[in-house]
Amino acid sequence: MKIAIGTKNQAKVGAVEAIVSQYFSNVQFEHVDVASEVSIQPFSNEETRQGAINRARNALIATHADISFGLEGGVEEIDGLMYCCNWGAVALKDGTILSSSGAQFALPEKIAIELRSGKELGTVMDVFTNEKNIRHHAGAIGIFTNGLIDRKEMFEHIVKLLIGQILFSSSKELPPK
Repeated sequence: MKIAIGTKNQAKVGAVEAIVSQYFSNVQFEHVDVASEVSIQPFSNEETRQGAINRARNALIATHADISFGLEGGVEEIDGLMYCCNWGAVALKDGTILSSSGAQFALPEKIAIELRSGKELGTVMDVFTNEKNIRHHAGAIGIFTNGLIDRKEMFEHIVKLLIGQILFSSSKELPPK
């Protein structure tokens, strides 16, 4: 089975490979840089979800895979607080698109100010942590949970939700009560 991943981001690729390998055998992975077709810094759950869907669709088209994953991070302001939001989508060869969201957490105000000024979270986090490409490793979630959850682990949860939906939809039956 060929699985496409619509990114080369190490945290996202690692999440898909780790979880897919638990549920499917004889899997060949292909990572492709594809457009999310949304803002570089999505500013709502809706835009972030659409970015994940677009990545999944575009990776499917680019690779002709059996299943394709798209994962997208964004932010959304709620009651004056800036939250980090994360979405995943899967595209199947038959045209089915499934999506699911993951953890959301409030960002410190000094980070939110930078985002409101037009900067992208990954760039802001690199400056904040004085590290390069934090988005490929701990991510903002890893920094602001003091390492209790990193970006890969957060995306693993989303990938599990997506695989669960695939497995459920392929069974076509509700479990007994």
